[in-house]
Amino acid sequence: MTDNFANDVLKGLTAKNKHLPSKYFYDDNGSRIFQEIMNMPEYYPTNAEFEILSMQSKQIFEALKFSGPFNIVELGAGDGFKTFKLLEYLVQNDVDFHYVPIDISQEAIDILTQRLKEKLPSLKIHPKVGDYFEILKENKQSDYPSLLLFLGGNIGNYLEERAKELLQLFNENMKTGDKLLIGFDLKKNPIIIHNAYYDKHGITKRFNLNLLIRINRELDADFKIDDFDFYCYYNPTTGNVKSYIVSLRKQTVHLKAINEVIHLDYDELIWTELSKKYALEEISELANHAEFTVENNFLDCKHYFTDSLWTK
Repeated sequence: MTDNFANDVLKGLTAKNKHLPSKYFYDDNGSRIFQEIMNMPEYYPTNAEFEILSMQSKQIFEALKFSGPFNIVELGAGDGFKTFKLLEYLVQNDVDFHYVPIDISQEAIDILTQRLKEKLPSLKIHPKVGDYFEILKENKQSDYPSLLLFLGGNIGNYLEERAKELLQLFNENMKTGDKLLIGFDLKKNPIIIHNAYYDKHGITKRFNLNLLIRINRELDADFKIDDFDFYCYYNPTTGNVKSYIVSLRKQTVHLKAINEVIHLDYDELIWTELSKKYALEEISELANHAEFTVENNFLDCKHYFTDSLWTK
C-alpha cells in the first residue's frame, strides 16, 4: 500500500463531488480486465491504431525525415503490441535506430524486452523503468534526434489544462527537430463510442468496480460491491466520455487501514474516468499551444483514430 494511493483515495472520496483517479484501475486484475475490454468487438481504438501502425509504418518513417541514426522513446510502452509493427518494419529495412521503451512497471518492461529479443534479435533496445520526465531529460543529452511515442489515445484521459501542461513538458524535454507521434481517438458517430464504453458484456463495469475491490484489499475497506453500479455517457459536442460508479443506497464505508469513514448517499456518483475524443482542428490547436508543428495525421481506414506526427 502506498501513501499516495491512500491520500488520493481519501481526497477523492471526501470531495463534494466524489472522484477516484483512473490511474489506479491498473492493478494486476485491472490490467487483465482491460485486456478483455481491448478484445471486445465494440472496442475499436486498439484495432484502429494497430491498423495505422501496421499499414503505414513506411509512411511514418519517411515523414520523420531523419538523415542518420535516431532514438524511438516510447512513453508507457506496456506490452508493445502495436509498436511491434513499426519496429519490425524498421528492423527489416535496416534502419539505424535505438528503441527506448519506458514504463513504470518493471514486470511489463521485462516481458516486453524478452519478447522483442526473441522476435527481433537485431533490435537495439535500451529499456527503462521509472518516471517519463527523468528519462526524457537523460535522452535530451543524446547526440541523436528522437521520435517520442505517446500512443493509445492516453492524452484523452487528461482534462484540457492538464493535457496542455503534459504536452508542454514533453516539448521542454525534447530537442529542436525531435518528433512526437501521439494517438488521438477521434469524434465519430456517438453510438459507436457509446457501445465501446458502455458495453453490453458488463466488462467495463467490472473494470470500474475492481477499483473498489482494490481499495478493500489495500486500505482494508468494506465496500459491498453489489451495492454499486456503473454508468457512463458520451457528450458528442465536447467529445467527453465520463465514467462513474453509482452508489445504489445510502451507506457508510470504513477504510480501516487509515481509520477513515466515507458516507455515500442514495444514487451518489463517484467519477472515475475521462476519455476525450478529438476533432482534427482541436489536435492542431493543442499542438500549436505546446509549440509543436503538425506534420501529418495518419488515419485508419474508418477515420476512427489518428496517430498525429508533430515536430518541435
